Amino acid sequence: MDDRPIDSRKERILRAIIDDYIQTASPVGSRTISRKYETSLSSATIRNEMSDLEELGYLAQPHVSAGRVPSVKAYRLYVDRLLEPGTVPQDPQAKAYFSQRVHQMEDVITTAAQAISEFTRYTAVVMMPKQLELRVSTLQLVPMPRGSALLVIVTDTGAIRDTVIRVSEGLDGDALYAISRMLTEHLAGRTLQDVQEMLGTYSRQMGGDAQVLQGIADLASQMARQSATDTVTVGGSHNILNYPEYSDVEKARAFLSVLEEKEKLMALLPDGRDAFTVRIGPEMGMEEMDGCSVVTASYQVGADHNGFVGVIGPTRMPYGRVLSALSAVGSALSEMLGE
Repeated sequence: MDDRPIDSRKERILRAIIDDYIQTASPVGSRTISRKYETSLSSATIRNEMSDLEELGYLAQPHVSAGRVPSVKAYRLYVDRLLEPGTVPQDPQAKAYFSQRVHQMEDVITTAAQAISEFTRYTAVVMMPKQLELRVSTLQLVPMPRGSALLVIVTDTGAIRDTVIRVSEGLDGDALYAISRMLTEHLAGRTLQDVQEMLGTYSRQMGGDAQVLQGIADLASQMARQSATDTVTVGGSHNILNYPEYSDVEKARAFLSVLEEKEKLMALLPDGRDAFTVRIGPEMGMEEMDGCSVVTASYQVGADHNGFVGVIGPTRMPYGRVLSALSAVGSALSEMLGE
């Protein structure tokens, strides 16, 4: 494929073709470009430029009498221009749309996936930060009736886990508060593995309340197991069916199967710390996704944890709007989870 650079006029025409194809999903002709985008150029001039762009691998002609459609190479050029430093603004409407739907900390990730899918009309994915070194931020024991208490552990990523545990009937609210304060003082900043190893030491300090300690150990162990793998939440899985490219049942079924297989889904997401990534069609190395693009933006929780928000949609998605929306949601997530 010819990798020669194109001049500014060809680039303007190519961008116009992509913009029109994103909106219509129909091949674009020279007359459309002349009438809607490049009014100072004749149809004949534009037609010649389109022929050159086709030779260079940026356009394809599905039928002899049809207009042109962008290639993966064209989308890559288009996206690379969008991703030049400082060129991705945040969409304030997307940020407000997301923020209004978050009511509880534990709802944040699920709500993010739902909000992104509703706002963009594509399938959304939200990946929790990799938590191989998940650390305890606070621990709280809340008294409940009949010799029980609600154990709540909050980590440095903002993740909250709770469970009801049995406690000695002699432990009233004041005693549970004192235990909570002592545990937080000693365990804050420790990894979940550290917590499990240190419980024996605190058993003596707490008067040997085995039920409390066992409850903490069980919940810490459960959280450690969950943090060993990345957690991905998907929203709007079936949004792809709204696009004509996926009116074919088999093609749609292949796409949905990727979302259901965790290993394949994880392969679509970045493994670095890039602020934005865009992978287009064959770049993903997965036949089921040849007609799709995956766009992601990172968000940060604390100094050491990064997660990703993203959308999956047809290659003709409006990349600028999607990148702006993801930038806004990523910023909102960083703020919320940072608090």
